[in-house]
Amino acid sequence: MSVQERKERERASRERLIVATARELAEQQGWDAVTTRRLAERIEYSQPVLYSHFRGKREIIGAVALQGAGELAAAVRAATATADGPRARVHALARAYLDFAERHPAVYDAIFQLDGGLPYAREDTPEPLKDAFGALLESLGEVAGSGVEPGLFTETVWACLHGLATLTRAGRLPPQDTERRLALLVDRLAVV
Repeated sequence: MSVQERKERERASRERLIVATARELAEQQGWDAVTTRRLAERIEYSQPVLYSHFRGKREIIGAVALQGAGELAAAVRAATATADGPRARVHALARAYLDFAERHPAVYDAIFQLDGGLPYAREDTPEPLKDAFGALLESLGEVAGSGVEPGLFTETVWACLHGLATLTRAGRLPPQDTERRLALLVDRLAVV
């Protein structure tokens, strides 16, 4: 292995450590607790080393968002892969989405709430974000209905799921009714 390859491998390892540490700190204490100073202390590197990877917190949030989007896509695909029929797939998708938002609130916020400097719904949208939307589209497109554009339908359902996730987490919707809301949503969407 050349010196250059070793340096690149070490750099990638440091970058993964920064992202993992930011996620951990954000999940434990919220994104306000994630500062470059605290991250540098936790990873035991200087702040200039951290800045050699990311220009600041915004880029770190973006890196967490991209990683999280890949995990969300995988969770949705895993949940829908074994579901039998469109209604079961929509229910599995919705449950997986809400479970992801509940289990990983800081990552969910990085993807959908915070400014990570990432373009959404554009040509230059990063692949992990496109893939997360694609995971939703795969199951929702089949229940969009005749004459309904599948992408627009998927955006609308996604907005509903996002609303359920964020309103429940904020205490605006009682969590004990989540399954009833989910059943209502699935019943109205998956009329195939």
